[in-house]
Amino acid sequence: MISIAIMAVAAAGAAELGAIYQRRMAEKELLFIGDEFQRALVSYAQATPILQATQPRTLDDLLRDPRYPNVVRHLRKIYVDPMTGKADWVLVMAPDGQSIVGIHSASKEHPIQIARFPLQFQEFDGRRSYEEWVFAPPQRGGAAGLASPGILK
Repeated sequence: MISIAIMAVAAAGAAELGAIYQRRMAEKELLFIGDEFQRALVSYAQATPILQATQPRTLDDLLRDPRYPNVVRHLRKIYVDPMTGKADWVLVMAPDGQSIVGIHSASKEHPIQIARFPLQFQEFDGRRSYEEWVFAPPQRGGAAGLASPGILK
């Protein structure tokens, strides 16, 4: 009886550790995907023809830039949010409400990582939910560390 109880406690502990490990991996994936979106928004802005909008109206505009007759890609695919398991990104819109300036997860969960983020995500220190991890290009003269990506073809 005692050995069965010990095995049950050990199994429960292992399951808990497994869940924490999976969530940590999902957080790393969220940071990677967020960086990809940030880079795509920068690429879109840098590839802007004269007198055209510098921000996309939809995420699909990052997949195939409508400002060009030939296929110009800034992002290869719309990623699934690893925290929700769906491509249900919350769009951060410009003040005019017409264009996208960033994205964030729809998850209200509390992150495991709350400090010691990579340079381009230092503003995430102390954030209490994944919703607060907003992935947007740095403002002019703002955060360093976001390399300027090339256009994907």
